[in-house]
Amino acid sequence: MTRIAILVGSIRADSINLQLARAIARLGPQDWTWEHVSIDDLPLYNQDEDKAMQPAALRLKQRVEAADGLLFVTPEYNRSIPGVLKNAIDIASRPYGKNSFAGKPAGVIGASIGSIGTALAQQHLRNVLAYLDVPTLGQPEAFIHFKEGLIDASGEITNPGTREFIQQWAKAYAQFVEKHVSARAGKGA
Repeated sequence: MTRIAILVGSIRADSINLQLARAIARLGPQDWTWEHVSIDDLPLYNQDEDKAMQPAALRLKQRVEAADGLLFVTPEYNRSIPGVLKNAIDIASRPYGKNSFAGKPAGVIGASIGSIGTALAQQHLRNVLAYLDVPTLGQPEAFIHFKEGLIDASGEITNPGTREFIQQWAKAYAQFVEKHVSARAGKGA
């Protein structure tokens, strides 16, 4: 069974990106395990703690390491990724030589009420992930312009065109993850 670790860049209870992450999990392969990885209780990254990480930091690293693939769903704050997401990435990539993300295939997507969605945040996130040796799905890109009612209370995407677009994105993401998981299994990784 394929396990996906979902990291949402917003810790707000009613986050539109959390809603989007849940909708993608509903549209993705039903035989996969989709696990939301909490980042709201993490300490600020401090290199002094690399030798004795706090329990929340260790939990994050373990959940990322247990996953076959990663799904990053990020808002855009001031034309970049939220600090809480960058902090989580910094924690799970440390200490040096123990990068929990390395080699894990990832999808990057996000929603915003702005008309360009999360285009700049996604580009910044892709730069960080490239440095951390995380292969990311390049196409299709998805910058979701979120409008009130786009996702209903049951987690369904209400706009048929948007639902179809996100479903196609989820299908491409699933194929991308499966390709990388198969390649890693073939190498005995």
